[in-house]
Amino acid sequence: MLKAQKVVPLDRGRIGRPDAPAAAHNGAARRNPGLPFDADLIESLRVNRSAAERRAATLPGRRTVKKEWQAAWLLKAVSCLDLTTLAGDDTPGRVHRLCAKARQPVRRDLLERIGVGDLRLTVGAVCVYHAMVEPAVAALAGSDIPVAAVSTGFPAGLSPFDLRVKEIEASAAAGAREIDIVINRSHALTGDWRAVYDEMRAFRAACGAVHVKAIIAVGDLGTLRNVARASMVCMMAGADFIKTSTGKETTNATLPASLVMLRMIRAYGEMTGCRIGFKPAGGISTAKDAMAYQMLMKEELGVPWLQPDLFRIGASSLLTDIERQIEHFADGRYSAVHRHPMA
Repeated sequence: MLKAQKVVPLDRGRIGRPDAPAAAHNGAARRNPGLPFDADLIESLRVNRSAAERRAATLPGRRTVKKEWQAAWLLKAVSCLDLTTLAGDDTPGRVHRLCAKARQPVRRDLLERIGVGDLRLTVGAVCVYHAMVEPAVAALAGSDIPVAAVSTGFPAGLSPFDLRVKEIEASAAAGAREIDIVINRSHALTGDWRAVYDEMRAFRAACGAVHVKAIIAVGDLGTLRNVARASMVCMMAGADFIKTSTGKETTNATLPASLVMLRMIRAYGEMTGCRIGFKPAGGISTAKDAMAYQMLMKEELGVPWLQPDLFRIGASSLLTDIERQIEHFADGRYSAVHRHPMA
């Protein structure tokens, strides 16, 4: 059986301490004040694509964990989930059910059977459209689980600028504690990095005390060099997190693009001393995928980036597969998907 104390050496964090409060979400992280725009720095950024792809391709085969250690890593992944519903047919009822899952993401009987029944496990956040912010805030009252709202004309980011700013303000006023904004990809694709910076700076100001995640949409940017430059520009403009994708692009999160973004986070941290969070999103649907991103985070940035204040995984169906893997660890067999409903 998995013992609670066995999670401690792996995680070195909140999930390994059943006596700790529920995940201390991103309010613990120092805000990113940003930097003045530096065109020379942005222009100097280069990426060796073949090296990045080679490094990413070797990761899943080189880093694997099994048995109780795998279960511990998966529990940590749950604590870093941005549990998401961004469907056209979302309703307040569906959001309420999703929030109930966010409060108890893994069945209590499963946690008890693997020896961590006293672990107060929740997801990192619940991510919804603006219209569903108020129902989500009401459903999560008293839990300390933040609501994240996608904003600025999600997913394309092409609505009028003043409306994008007002949407941020409205979501913050409705109780969202995190805002996931999207950049205007046309600025990035035409090399107008100053325009990307100015918009991001305005979005950051509109967020006020609310943390902001900048979605750079790696699948739309064309090159890894653009991924690097967009990541750096958004951090210079004050983004607290950088995020791979909306989940609506043809290509969403990939390990090579994530590697490039993590290297930019490292470089920005060396320049400023500021820790920036990272959120891969889109297409991450299996426990194996989640662990690959966790291991990439640990190798590139270290243990602090395995906590929900610096790492999130944007997903909707991932939690179901993680629960099935945990049940397999407990019982030695996989259960049917319907035994682990999302909402």
